Amino acid sequence: MNLLCITTYTGLGGGETSLLTLVEALTRRDPDLRLHLLTPQDGQLGERWRALGGTTHISAWRGASVYFVPQIYARFPVVRRMARLMREQQIDIIHSDYHSLPFAAAAAQIARVPLVWTCWGWWFRPKSWQRAFFRHLTVPPNHTFTASWAIKAGFLGDPPFVAPNRVEVLPPGVDTARFRPGIDGSPVRADANVLDNAPLVALIARFQDVKGHDTFQAVARRVVDALPAARFIVAGENVHGATADDAYKARILAAWRADPILREKLTYIGFRADAERVIAAADVIVCPSRFESYGMVNVEAMACGKPVVSTRAGGPSETIVDGETDIKNPMGVENPTGYLVDAGDVSAFAARVVQLLNDADLRIRMGAAGRARVERLFSAEAMAARFGTVIDGLIGR
Repeated sequence: MNLLCITTYTGLGGGETSLLTLVEALTRRDPDLRLHLLTPQDGQLGERWRALGGTTHISAWRGASVYFVPQIYARFPVVRRMARLMREQQIDIIHSDYHSLPFAAAAAQIARVPLVWTCWGWWFRPKSWQRAFFRHLTVPPNHTFTASWAIKAGFLGDPPFVAPNRVEVLPPGVDTARFRPGIDGSPVRADANVLDNAPLVALIARFQDVKGHDTFQAVARRVVDALPAARFIVAGENVHGATADDAYKARILAAWRADPILREKLTYIGFRADAERVIAAADVIVCPSRFESYGMVNVEAMACGKPVVSTRAGGPSETIVDGETDIKNPMGVENPTGYLVDAGDVSAFAARVVQLLNDADLRIRMGAAGRARVERLFSAEAMAARFGTVIDGLIGR
């Protein structure tokens, strides 16, 4: 079977990492699966795709905005190029991101190839002139996934524009062999000049305003007041090259340089391909985002047996079992795996981080519960099994 994935993104953010995890798990499930990737230009995603043994294709186009008009976008020249590629490569099934969707869907219809797409943004709620287009993508030979219930609710709207049972939630899975307890994080500590016995708190996020680097820096200042030995690291870069993200990064780093305590206690270590080692190096992982559609790093941290202090806004309330409220969420109640905090509540974030840094037994219990939860609900194998069942059904295998 030939699978073609179409995306405008070429860096390695959470969605792209999830896509790589999915296709790698799919190839373990079906060794005969042949992987194709189509992007507007080459980049980190393409490099990783080829390392998995897949084929990459380049064809320039500009991603659609949320205001796209399906009938107009279906006439763009890239649609014919996509359809020709599908025929030449004998593509059996397509997976598209949102910003490629109006082109990919039109090309798939021309080439008569089933299409699956995954919605990663709760703000992608269809406009009135797009609703028929999106309704069509919720019935065979097409299928619509969302990465979380929060995304599904935002996409469908209130009242929903299509029956909710026609949109399926498929939580992105984690490679539990890569992200696991017992990984050696000492190389990351050494690179950041952090002692082996120093309490260490980590943030892993690209530079984007919603990610809350400013909150993390404020939390670090509060934690240091209570625990002077504590250290902090931030891993991540501006992976998509957006001008607004560059400006945000400049503001964050300027504030960091202007504070002598932050300069001493907090280290920005840039993009790391070995995210599992960054997680392993830390005692606590923090996700201070103003909103997270899913929160991939939280799930990766739980897979590594690390407790998480995260914003409750969006997807994290579905993946993390809160040690304070133990609230019921769509995936059910289990042993606590971390703490959920209101976005921007610096005091609450700091208090939970200090609590965890002061209680090794609590960290161990939450870490073990997190690992068990990921193995049961958020593994790459579980994601690939459901995705594989859907695409097998669509192509009539």
